[in-house]
Amino acid sequence: MLVHPQIDPIAISLGPLSIHWYGLMYLLGFALFILLGRYRIKHHPHAIFTYEMLDDALFYGMLGVVLGGRLGHVLFYQFGYYLEHPLQIFAIWEGGMSFHGGFLGVFVAMIVLARKYQLSWLAVTDFVTPLIPPGLAAGRIGNFINAELWGRPTDVPWGMIFPHVDELPRHPSQLYQFALEGVLLFIIIWIYSSKPRATGAVTGMFMIGYGVFRSIAEFFREPEDGFMGVMTLGVTMGQWLSIPMILAGIAALLWSRRQMTAPQNHKKPAPKRQRK
Repeated sequence: MLVHPQIDPIAISLGPLSIHWYGLMYLLGFALFILLGRYRIKHHPHAIFTYEMLDDALFYGMLGVVLGGRLGHVLFYQFGYYLEHPLQIFAIWEGGMSFHGGFLGVFVAMIVLARKYQLSWLAVTDFVTPLIPPGLAAGRIGNFINAELWGRPTDVPWGMIFPHVDELPRHPSQLYQFALEGVLLFIIIWIYSSKPRATGAVTGMFMIGYGVFRSIAEFFREPEDGFMGVMTLGVTMGQWLSIPMILAGIAALLWSRRQMTAPQNHKKPAPKRQRK
């Protein structure tokens, strides 16, 4: 039986300044977003993005991830706790981010970006979604380091004891989500998006893929205490939130099949005048 290594959540301490692993994982996710985005712009002739657009997408996306992710966690999972401890809402470095909230935040941010460059919203999200899974993978590693979002009790050989929880071996569900939502989803979406697709197809495939993988992982993850854990019919909050995501993904795929204009027909916006 394995025991969680109980890694110090603080990676670096410089006097009164502490840098947490959780924050570093987010920075890693943002860095991978830029590196993979630049690769796609350079090697995919049908990419509609410019380097300037990519930088803007990162800025808007960061705001969407942080604000939407935190707000989603507060409202969807632990509303009662944060109602009693409102200042803890700002303690993001301690963990507690909802993917579904961050997903909505990023999509709103991409609407703003699409309007700025006068592009189709789905064309923008088609480019962005393949860059998201590596950031999800980094976030799950952050969850594991923080020893949060642990799994349900199990008797499998790789069951892990989280000493701060109890002495029961549990599924290391953070690593399951790392493998499913991060690695496997990235491989699927990256390969799928490597060829020209009708507008909305890549976005739809991402939503279906994440919704399915998240729903699978929820069977092994311990429901969170607080506002909502296991809900109606034994379905967790994470699974309920994934259902509309899967349905929206299916709708996007069906809609994309009816479109006559594929992503490669979009023209890149003219680059803006360089700043001096």
